[in-house]
Amino acid sequence: MSRTETDDPLVLGCYDRMFDDRDPVAEPGTATGTPGNWWTVFALVPDVLKHAVRGFTLYQSPKRHLPPDLRELGQARAGWAIGSQFVYSQHAKACRGAGLSDEQVAAIPGWQVSPLFDARQRVVLAYADALALSGGRVADEVFDALREHLTDEQILELTYITTLYVQHAIMSRALRTEYDAAADPVVEIAAPEGFDPKTGLAIGGMA
Repeated sequence: MSRTETDDPLVLGCYDRMFDDRDPVAEPGTATGTPGNWWTVFALVPDVLKHAVRGFTLYQSPKRHLPPDLRELGQARAGWAIGSQFVYSQHAKACRGAGLSDEQVAAIPGWQVSPLFDARQRVVLAYADALALSGGRVADEVFDALREHLTDEQILELTYITTLYVQHAIMSRALRTEYDAAADPVVEIAAPEGFDPKTGLAIGGMA
């Protein structure tokens, strides 16, 4: 959705904030280096964009009980778990802004064997995995450990925000927006010339 195709005040306000006075279709690019087409795709249905933007406002609100480092760990891990390069990359940056070190950010993919996270951070990462990889099936031991470190209000916020970014990761991959605009990496690799698919051998009987 280019600037010339809309007069919606929310869309134009988002464009002004993210792209200054540029048309983001004709001149893409945001301050963080992304193409910015997440915005132009969601702008196709302004009510959907409005709903998404409200979600950003909600999780960044000073009313939140959940500490920013734990929030960003949940979002970044959700992006990694779902396989969204866009969500993971953006929230890896936000993790640093929330006080996590470069080494901790680099350790998020293999957090299970990393000594860089404290007990509270580890249980948040385990809970994020249960939400993103197990469809919300959380072992009692994980939830009990979560309650040792977080209040009920913080757990609700963590659950809502992390699953919100599971949704964003899925949508970004499905619509191939931003860094998720890539072909599926799982493809057939062609066999060498002379391979016989009936026998599994090279033509002539040689393996």
